[in-house]
Formats: sequence, C-alpha cells, structure tokens
Amino acid sequence: MHHILLSGGFGTRLWPLSRKSKPKQYLSLFKGQSLFEMTLLRNQVVCNQVTVIGNTDNLQLSKAVEHILGDNTVRYIVEATPRNTAPAIAFAAFQVDKEAILLITPSDHIIEGDTGYQEAVLQAQKLAEEGNLVTFGVKPTHTETGYGYIEYSGNTVQSFREKPDLATAALFLEKGNFLWNSGMFCFKAGVYLAELQKHAPEVYDASLTAWKNSTNGELDLESSLAIPSLSIDYAVMEKSDKIKVVPATFQWSDMGSFEAIYDYLLRNGFNTDANGNMVIGETDKHVSFVGLKNTILVYTEDAILVLDKSFSQDVKKVYDTLAAQQSMLLE
Repeated sequence: MHHILLSGGFGTRLWPLSRKSKPKQYLSLFKGQSLFEMTLLRNQVVCNQVTVIGNTDNLQLSKAVEHILGDNTVRYIVEATPRNTAPAIAFAAFQVDKEAILLITPSDHIIEGDTGYQEAVLQAQKLAEEGNLVTFGVKPTHTETGYGYIEYSGNTVQSFREKPDLATAALFLEKGNFLWNSGMFCFKAGVYLAELQKHAPEVYDASLTAWKNSTNGELDLESSLAIPSLSIDYAVMEKSDKIKVVPATFQWSDMGSFEAIYDYLLRNGFNTDANGNMVIGETDKHVSFVGLKNTILVYTEDAILVLDKSFSQDVKKVYDTLAAQQSMLLE
C-alpha cells in the first residue's frame, strides 16, 4: 500500500500554539514527538511507500523529520494553494498505477492501540482490493459535537451525518450504530479517480489539468486556482455506491481542540492541580488557579489563552477575529 499523508491545515482551534509557521501537526507536544512524526512511523508498519501532500510553507517542516523513516524515501506533492482533500487525493492517485492501493491519513491525529489499528488497515485493504472506497469509523466513547458521524451496519454505510448538537450526539451514542468519521480512507487509485470523475467531473478535470502542468510534484498557482475546493466527503463519499466502512476499536482523536489535547496529556501523566487545571506550553512563570476548575492556560511567548476546557471548540472564534484583523499573532 501507498501511504498518502495529508499535511495541510493550520489547526485554528489550537491557537496560539498552532500558527501558520508551525501548524499543530508539527508541534512536539506528544512525548517529545509531533503528530506528523507519529503518523509517519505508525503507517510505516503497514505501507511500503509514502507521499506527503501539503503546501509550500509546510514542505520544510515535513522534510526536517523524514529521516525517522531511515532509508525509505518520501515523495512530496506541493500544493500552490489549498483546494481541499478531493483534489489533493486525486494528485496522489494520478502519480501511481490505477491498481495501487492508497491509504489516506491526516497528519494531525492521535491513534492509540497499534494492534487494533493494523487490524483495521488490513480489513480496509481487503475491502479496497474488492473495488470499494473504504472509510474508517471509530466507535464513540462519549457524546462529541466536534466530529461528523457515520450510520452503519456491518461494513455497510447507511448515512453520513454532519457534526451534531449535543442532544443528537447523545442519541447517536445511545443507538449504538453510529461511528465517528475519522477522515481516513483506503481504496485503489483507479477506483477513486473513476468515482471522482463520475460524481465531481469539474474537480477531476481541473485536478488532472493542474497535475499535467506540475513539475516534479509541484503544482502551479494558475492551474490550481481553477480547481473547485471540495472535500472528498462531499465530492465522492456521500454520493458513491461503492462505500464501505471499517468499524475501528482503536483510540482515536483528531486533536482538534484543547480539550482533546488535555485528555490525551492527562492519560499520559501530565500534571494538573487538584481542581483539574492545566498549563500547556513552556513557561518559567509560576501559575496558580483560584476558584477555577478544568481550566486550561495556554502559554506562548506572545500570547496567552485561558479557557474552560468544555468551551474548546470556541477557540476558533478567537482565531477568526484575529484573522479579520490580519493579526501577526497568526503567523
């Protein structure tokens, strides 16, 4: 299998730690490693080739850690401008034989349970060899409004659901036939391209033109701007009749919020005070919390964020406000 590693994105809900100059997947918060490094190593066990897809800004950050794979070479596809996941995966599929099986993973997720992960990948590989587009669904452990959901029976996808409100998420958990949508996929390159051409021909055509105009995996800006920005979910997965799902049992998080990071760090021995308050970030200053519970203080050299961990999804509002001000605090 070919591991296709998606390394774009800024992690807006993890500001001020995550910046354009160093997005969340490159932060060494996790036992001295970054999420990017952990993803490379995890999939080296099940894949014999890797292609990293990202933007120009992320290229050097990716290359800086490629040595952890030893003698294995890493290919790079460099996007001139973000066009979402459907075109990005098309570029990966254009570069290989149509019978090649692609394992698509984001670079900013935490997965715990190597055996469970490898079993899920092998099951997905078998389904992909039969001509299916396979997605990975994770069995929910709690009510979660930050993820999309997959309604399923066995390996059959019955519906995809958008991020729910709290009451709907609780209903999904109670019913027991819903999975968190992990954003990971497995399929033959040719099957994906055929389904993309069928269900989103404008994306397929523009992506193919941009790929033909690329040089050594580097996309040019003019061709790229002509590609509609569309996710693989909207372009293909919610329309195709070739979809299968692997219900996975490994622990998974997209690490998309400070609550997720808090929970991970807590499980791995990170300190909190008696009321569950935590400091994230390197500071030589003493910090005390008075009258607060489950509060997170995020420290960087030029910004401090204080939040109730249950409001972690709202950090994006802070990011959006700073973006509207064209603040240098995002760089």
